[in-house]
Amino acid sequence: MNRCPDWEALDVLEAAPDGPVAFCADLSPASLLAAYRAGLYPFPTSDDYARVLNEVLYADLVEEGRIPLVGEESDDPYAVSWWSPDPRPVLPVSAAHLSRSLARRLRNRLPWSTSLNQRFEQVVRECRADRNPLWLTEELIASLIRLHELGHAHSVEVWEDSDLVGGVFGLQVGSVLSMDSMFFHRPGASKVAVSDLAARFAQAGGVLLDAQRDSPHVRDLGTLLVPREQYVRHLRRTARDILPMPTATLPARRLAQPTGSR
Repeated sequence: MNRCPDWEALDVLEAAPDGPVAFCADLSPASLLAAYRAGLYPFPTSDDYARVLNEVLYADLVEEGRIPLVGEESDDPYAVSWWSPDPRPVLPVSAAHLSRSLARRLRNRLPWSTSLNQRFEQVVRECRADRNPLWLTEELIASLIRLHELGHAHSVEVWEDSDLVGGVFGLQVGSVLSMDSMFFHRPGASKVAVSDLAARFAQAGGVLLDAQRDSPHVRDLGTLLVPREQYVRHLRRTARDILPMPTATLPARRLAQPTGSR
């Protein structure tokens, strides 16, 4: 068995390219931030069945030392798996763009605006709604809210008049912002949220949006697959930088314009 006292002692580059790379019960704000800085993100289980399933599937690999345990020995680790896929889907902020049809809708006076960090908890809970499995547990939400208060976690909101119609949230690690989840109540609203986040992060000096898990949906955003080693080494260079983003409420139609004119 391989047990690491904390995230700094874990070398994620030695982990398998798919499947969980560690188990750790600690979802505190400090643990969460340290794990993201090391290139991992959590996937908490929503019930006892899912927790037992983790143990059944992975206990042998843990005993063999191929999946390490992180944290105190007294903790029950199987309630939270931690992931770091190889390759990693990322979106360079300079490459973020909207589809032609969505850009056309915005230019034709679709009455949307965007904001930063005005409704962080509401965005998180909208992302949690109707999701299965329910990985956004109350414990994780509480830590994300605390990290938001400390300036590490951010949300973008998309508004139609006073109605919240879309959004995205994630955790910033230096010049990388790792997007945890997004939602929409109007077609295209989550893509507008990601485009807005890229524009604001680029203005602050950010470089990459991390989509965490590859899927057709994130490919549609324009993500690229990069080796995990490249992603982690980029994190290590800038992990403790804080890049304040502009917070003004802005018209979403600006995102339909060429990058230089936004």
